[in-house]
Amino acid sequence: MAGQQARQAEQTVHVAGEWRAALSGATREIIDPADAEPFAVVAEGDEKDVDAAVAAARQAFDEGPWPCTPAAERAALLRRVADLLVRDREELGLLESRDAGKTVEEGRVDIDCVADAFRYFADLVAAESAGRVVDAGSPDVHSVVCYEPVGVCALITPWNYPLLQASWKIAPALAAGNTFVVKPSEITPMTTVALIELLIEAGLPTGVAGLVTGPGHSVGARLAEHPGVDLVSFTGGLVSGTKVAQAAAVGVKKVALELGGKNPNVVFADACATDDGFDTAVDQALNAAFIHSGQVCSAGSRLIVEESVRERFVAELARRASRIRLGRGTEKDVECGPLVSAQQRAKTEAYVASALAEGAVLRCGGRRPEPSGTRPATGYFYEPTVLDQCHREMKVVQEEVFGPVLTVETFRTEDEAVTLANDTEYGLAGAVWTADPGRARRVAGRLRHGTVWINDFHPYLPQAEWGGFGKSGVGRELGPAGLAEYREAKHVYQNLAPRPVRWFAG
Repeated sequence: MAGQQARQAEQTVHVAGEWRAALSGATREIIDPADAEPFAVVAEGDEKDVDAAVAAARQAFDEGPWPCTPAAERAALLRRVADLLVRDREELGLLESRDAGKTVEEGRVDIDCVADAFRYFADLVAAESAGRVVDAGSPDVHSVVCYEPVGVCALITPWNYPLLQASWKIAPALAAGNTFVVKPSEITPMTTVALIELLIEAGLPTGVAGLVTGPGHSVGARLAEHPGVDLVSFTGGLVSGTKVAQAAAVGVKKVALELGGKNPNVVFADACATDDGFDTAVDQALNAAFIHSGQVCSAGSRLIVEESVRERFVAELARRASRIRLGRGTEKDVECGPLVSAQQRAKTEAYVASALAEGAVLRCGGRRPEPSGTRPATGYFYEPTVLDQCHREMKVVQEEVFGPVLTVETFRTEDEAVTLANDTEYGLAGAVWTADPGRARRVAGRLRHGTVWINDFHPYLPQAEWGGFGKSGVGRELGPAGLAEYREAKHVYQNLAPRPVRWFAG
């Protein structure tokens, strides 16, 4: 990544085309969760750095060329960024692994998805027409609805998928002609810094992209309330998301929130009627729950399985979960990495202890693994955990754990399955497994979740909208609606034959 040579390690605040240290001089060490050792140093920005970054983004929007740059040119830049991401795939995948703890292969897949997102929004904006003509019922009137950039966007991203989540915000914001200031998680900022370097290399005009590394309570809070910001897009937890919405409400800003999930994976017995069907459903239940150690907002952390196949299904699931190879994500043959921090592991341990106290049955996991050559004793590892005989009143069933913990509930009827699946304050994602097409459509239609998979779990398409019901957030990412979030609609009404109205006799 060529741009790294142009700045010092602690210069991770990007304002008006320049890399700089935090104005306070504060820094933060970035910890590799596999061994709890620091591997990078970044600037620890605060409110003053935010003010400088927003001022630069405001000037770039109000006075710079980017908002008026033709869509074809904006699209071409996004495609250049995608090409650079492909060029740096191995280095970025490794950096994502060290930053977030995931395996290198997961990191590589993330980079592929980031490149896809940039290409998708490039193609989408390049193919658009100039506006939507509205029939005013008169040949003397030309009426059109056109779409313009919102302005300065504050983009606040989470720690679990640092670069992917950043791309879901940055790519449509740029495609629409906005300027932005991005705040990555203070835990996992490294690939977002690298992405800003690639944007510069691709030729993005000065001031369009701003970056402030630092904590949420200062950098994130100031971005959400800042009077120079027109839109706030936040992905993260419910508590922080609520604070962002409250701060943004004072300025009546546009807000997009993608928050938590407690996602049901409903398995009907007929999906397991054949050996292949059974094996596939078990395999996907493992993937749903334990990819990236369960640190996924759409993780299928609630297995809701038909009672007649519960014992066979859970026994095989637990057997295979206990064989998942834990270790440093950069090591060969490792299937699952550590949790992102000591705090996240302690939170996971507390949820498991609570579940056992409330009557759950531990089928596998539930502890820190023994150290090994690929698994340093200092790393934040936790075994994939299956908790059987859970019920809807349990804390672990209702609250988002964000760790490698799968709870098991059972049902007897289709209505009961739907009731259990919808018994959550969240509504982000869910899945239904069945060999009956009619049942698949019925159950999918009744699930109150923003994404519903049938006989699958976790795939997403850049072309599709991603959102949620309930406390999983507001607004949409990806797809045409994801681009629309970063725009304002303007109705231009042109009277070709103006004449007096004569409302009044005088």
